[in-house]
Amino acid sequence: MSAPALTPEFCERGYNNRAAVPDHPQYLKRWAEASAQARATLRPAMDLRYGPRPKETLDLFVGGRRRGLLVFIHGGYWRALDKSDHSFVAPAFVAAGFDVAVVNYDLCPDVDIGVIADECRDALAWLAANGADHGAAVQKIVTSGHSAGGHLVAMLHATDWQERGVDPGAIKGGVSISGVFDLEPLIHTSLNPDLRLDRASAAAWSPVRMQPAVPAPLLLAVGAIETSEFLRQSQLQWDAWPAARPAGSAGPMLLPGAHHFSAVDCLADPAHPLHRETIKLFGWNHRVPARPEDGWSEGHPMAGAPLAHSVQR
Repeated sequence: MSAPALTPEFCERGYNNRAAVPDHPQYLKRWAEASAQARATLRPAMDLRYGPRPKETLDLFVGGRRRGLLVFIHGGYWRALDKSDHSFVAPAFVAAGFDVAVVNYDLCPDVDIGVIADECRDALAWLAANGADHGAAVQKIVTSGHSAGGHLVAMLHATDWQERGVDPGAIKGGVSISGVFDLEPLIHTSLNPDLRLDRASAAAWSPVRMQPAVPAPLLLAVGAIETSEFLRQSQLQWDAWPAARPAGSAGPMLLPGAHHFSAVDCLADPAHPLHRETIKLFGWNHRVPARPEDGWSEGHPMAGAPLAHSVQR
């Protein structure tokens, strides 16, 4: 797929998600509230340290049924947000018998994107080596992430894990939601004073210029009403990595009615196809129990929130 002319105006319009979704503060507020409730209910092991830098910590939600471990990496364009905003992804997976690790990392401009990618590699290596000591089922790992986290999931998929002492066969798949895989357009946006990208670093940290090193599928998902650039980014990655395509899929998974912020809600919704396809990566078939019409079971941290796949704009 050929790249469009990367004028500053075009790139800003294509990548400024907060401008594209004016009600984004409502999503950030709801994520934080639902995450606080999830932590209060599930009582995860908090702030487990996987490295020496300030934010090299993770929270671990252990379900006790040992079906596998979902690793989630948050978004925020590598420069914002926190694991504490994203605990809400855990309850539905814990209820289905899976453990969930929500990873923090240091942010730009304190560090660069290359350092962040290495931090996420260190987090996964730490979990593989130490997660079982905390009750996590590390024999089956699926990585997942949203936005910048989607980029970082692809970077993990391009990592030689044997060099890091991790069995690549333990990684059963990845789920990249609304990721950015070719970083060059970001050079021309208002984000770049923090990201500090140039053409060389953008190329070095773009998964589309790499090849997958994990023998497992990478599920690409993107909101159907996101900007054209985010739709193009997922298609670029699909085209670049044919060996990582999930069996039977014909392209990136479009999330009907979802924009950039509501797209991640699909992962947390036990009735959504994205949630079910994520569980299938572990090798399990998931049957969704009957639920109230609003889509969230009573007492769930996201109860009362609109279903991401039914949002209308």
